[in-house]
Amino acid sequence: MTPPPCGPATAWPKPTWLLCGAALLSAAVATAQPAARPAASASKPVALPGDIPAQLAPDRASFDYVKREVMIPMRDGVRLHTVLVLPRGIARAPILLTRTPYGAAKATAKAHSSHLTAVLARGDDIVAVSGYIRVFQDVRGKYGSEGDYVMSRPARGPLNPTAIDHGTDTYDTIDWLVKNTPEASGKVGMIGTSYPGFLVLMALLDPHPALKVAVSIAPMVDTWVGDDWFHHGAFRQSYALDYTYEQTAARGESTLWRPGADDYKTFLGAGSADGLGRYFGLDKLPFWQRLEAHPSYDSYWQSQAVDKLLEAQPLKVPTLHVHGLWDQEDIYGALAAYKALEPKDRRNDLNYLVVGPWGHGGCNIDGSSLGALRFDGDTGLTFRRTVLQPFLDQYLKDGPKAGLSPVLAFETGSNTWKRPPSWPPQKATRALYLQPEQGLAFQTPPASGPGFDEYVADPAKPVPYRHGPIAPVYGKTSTWGRWLVDDQREFSTRTDVLTYTGAVLSAPVRISGEPVAHLLASTSGTDVDFVVKLIDLYPDEVPAQPELGGYQLAVSMDILRGRYRNDPAHPTPVTAGKVEAYTLPLPAVSHVFLPGHRIMVQVQSSWFPLYDRNPQTYVDNIFFAKAADYKKATIRVLHAPGQASFIELPVAESR
Repeated sequence: MTPPPCGPATAWPKPTWLLCGAALLSAAVATAQPAARPAASASKPVALPGDIPAQLAPDRASFDYVKREVMIPMRDGVRLHTVLVLPRGIARAPILLTRTPYGAAKATAKAHSSHLTAVLARGDDIVAVSGYIRVFQDVRGKYGSEGDYVMSRPARGPLNPTAIDHGTDTYDTIDWLVKNTPEASGKVGMIGTSYPGFLVLMALLDPHPALKVAVSIAPMVDTWVGDDWFHHGAFRQSYALDYTYEQTAARGESTLWRPGADDYKTFLGAGSADGLGRYFGLDKLPFWQRLEAHPSYDSYWQSQAVDKLLEAQPLKVPTLHVHGLWDQEDIYGALAAYKALEPKDRRNDLNYLVVGPWGHGGCNIDGSSLGALRFDGDTGLTFRRTVLQPFLDQYLKDGPKAGLSPVLAFETGSNTWKRPPSWPPQKATRALYLQPEQGLAFQTPPASGPGFDEYVADPAKPVPYRHGPIAPVYGKTSTWGRWLVDDQREFSTRTDVLTYTGAVLSAPVRISGEPVAHLLASTSGTDVDFVVKLIDLYPDEVPAQPELGGYQLAVSMDILRGRYRNDPAHPTPVTAGKVEAYTLPLPAVSHVFLPGHRIMVQVQSSWFPLYDRNPQTYVDNIFFAKAADYKKATIRVLHAPGQASFIELPVAESR
């Protein structure tokens, strides 16, 4: 076809115009082609330079802080990755040290900013920006530190025959810091929450002379009795599963996958705790293997209990213990450490305790509320501003005396701070008895009816520990941090939960200390678990906050594995049908039941999937229970004269 004489497009019909356009484009392209390149020499390959330089050092002259990363050598040659953050121009400043398995670099990278207040975490908002050198260090084997990681590495001794432990690593770190930080004054304080709180306590076993003050927040102290891994023998499987994987699957952080959105279904389908571990591959991790090998309170756990280690050492360093009333991870540790050191504080000026209305580490964040509860102000900020900073300043800056009371406790219900001289504030207790017709009163129960209540506990349908669907503890949709203040009314309607309710109160009932549940009970099985919940039942209407109408707030609750009723180190079967005594210490309380409220107690035999299921048939090791071992059992709880179950309440005088 002969190309048309291509002129203006309007001079041609559309098909002809398209041909003209193609011809013009072809000519333009041909004109624009460069001359043919010579063939590249085989001895000189052509390389296109990359856009990323080998190093890029941004200009930080405008930053109000200086950051340094160093590798500090330990006595065995292992080097630990350490990050120092210094206010620009600071001199003769104290050091505030946190040792962590969670990533020192992450702790100093809250935001990409030129301002120190934005870079550090919220818990440092008051303290670390007021003239402190803030230091974070990866423990050995984690993130940037050399060496091998051991979960909560034991102190030197039978479980650790080496010459190093967390105490020696801390000593060597402090020694290096005071000698190699020109801006430092030579005084060091330590602070940490959870695992880092445990590391603070480990440093007290043989403290460096430059360590002048310590703050341990929500530390893991005895992980069999009441902290991370077990509570009175019941295995905290859903928490241990995720945490073990996160901490020991890699030097950094690892996140465990899930096959579905509801852990209740996933864990039930896996069977025993061992089956759960094998399903997710944790059976290959050494720490999970140690958990399975030590289900009882044997020497492995007893020799690691930090409160027992502290009892054997003198108290040299002023120490502040910080406890959360609704700590979902380490609700035992802070009070246990405080009690271990209190007898050594003869002048009442070295051992201090703060009890706050917080979840795990809640003093480090906004403490205005927890779940549905409101506290009439930011209790976390109040703590950091009026307690923490004055306490650190006194010992690290030679500042004025902080003037702290030995104990500062927030009383929930009245939402006020109290300053008792010691903890627990008083030794007086009153027995709150389970009654016929599922009542509750401070009087012994009358002879009425059969003298007991009963329920059928079915391992195939365990009582959930919170409302479903249950997300993984560290999942994106998880509200794990507030589960201890969940409304309990959903569970009070279950036939496998006994619910006892007292009369409407006409006067306040104040409790502060540790309640103790004393159950007289029998089971048709040969093993049993008991969960006891002490609950504040709100009035049906709460005009100021309607969502609290009829709310069942758990003030204190915990679990006991029946095989350990007599000796936590030596489990024994339960005799089927025999009435036996079960004593369960409950977590500490500082609470007032207000007029118009009622006191409630719930009793059940499972708390799933947070705690593994008791098969209710005695087996040597519940981790390895088989499907045939899990059987229904009929549980009877007595409330007869001479055989009365009760809660021992630390009731304070009304004031």
